[in-house]
Amino acid sequence: MSGERDPLASLDGAIEALKNDDALQLSLVGDENIILNHIPNELLSRIDIVHTVEVVSMDESPVDALRKKKNSSMRLAVNLVGEGKVDGCVSSGNTGALMANAKYVLKTLPSIDRPAFMKAIPTKGDFTYMLDLGANSTCTAEQLYQFALMGNVVAREIKGIPSPKIALLNIGEEEIKGHEMIKEASILLEQSSINYVGYVEGNDIVENKADVIVTDGFTGNIAIKAMEGTIELMTSVLKDSIKNGSSDDSAFDGSRFALDIFKNSIDPRKHNGALLVGLNGIVVKSHGSSDSYGHYHAILTAVNEVKKQIIPKLTEIF
Repeated sequence: MSGERDPLASLDGAIEALKNDDALQLSLVGDENIILNHIPNELLSRIDIVHTVEVVSMDESPVDALRKKKNSSMRLAVNLVGEGKVDGCVSSGNTGALMANAKYVLKTLPSIDRPAFMKAIPTKGDFTYMLDLGANSTCTAEQLYQFALMGNVVAREIKGIPSPKIALLNIGEEEIKGHEMIKEASILLEQSSINYVGYVEGNDIVENKADVIVTDGFTGNIAIKAMEGTIELMTSVLKDSIKNGSSDDSAFDGSRFALDIFKNSIDPRKHNGALLVGLNGIVVKSHGSSDSYGHYHAILTAVNEVKKQIIPKLTEIF
């Protein structure tokens, strides 16, 4: 109920997910009247409705959301995971509030200091996982090490790679570059059993040099939003160029076709859904301004994490 385009974006995404997966059942948390008026009758048998009209706003402080909004759609959705009534939760609401509620209700895995936001980033012909993307503005070397271990498990199970390549995001590839925290994390990773490949720079994120890229939440959040903004800029410029640059119909159609291929290959909505990894339960954050297509892919992210049994496999390690 609390995303910028909710509730309709979430509901339309849910409808698409139900239509494409006959085994899927969803609990929809929000205003029952709105839900019943929007969900097609043929899908009603595969949903449960948890009614509430209380909503966490986008500008609400995480502390207030946690203490004062115990019946919000966000809190009740996270509670369902904690009570074992659902396998995962997807929300496009207030990031800080979701983090606070999820950590309070579900707790972290035994050896994890802090959870981290982790999502797939489109690269040249594939994708890479990146974490943290905003849960922790500052991190210790030990926490970055923990992020790398968790990322290794997720990449191994989801991408089907026995030994994923793990890298640290830094201002250069040379060992002498970076602050002390990065250097200490690098030493910890070098001493570990995972396939640590060293540092990568910001322009290497899309180059398939690593299956998992680890950084603090401040840097990661800026990096991912800069990438998303660049994609929007490129798409806009290409659209204007096609619109104004050709009067020939066949050339115009060809250019539009090329643009469609470009948009489809790097569309951020296809990789929407950041897993809050490190919790004792699956919580996926959909982009706050996501449309129904993006929210649908966030649901797919949660479903995939459940099917691959990510939480039990993380629990084995931590």
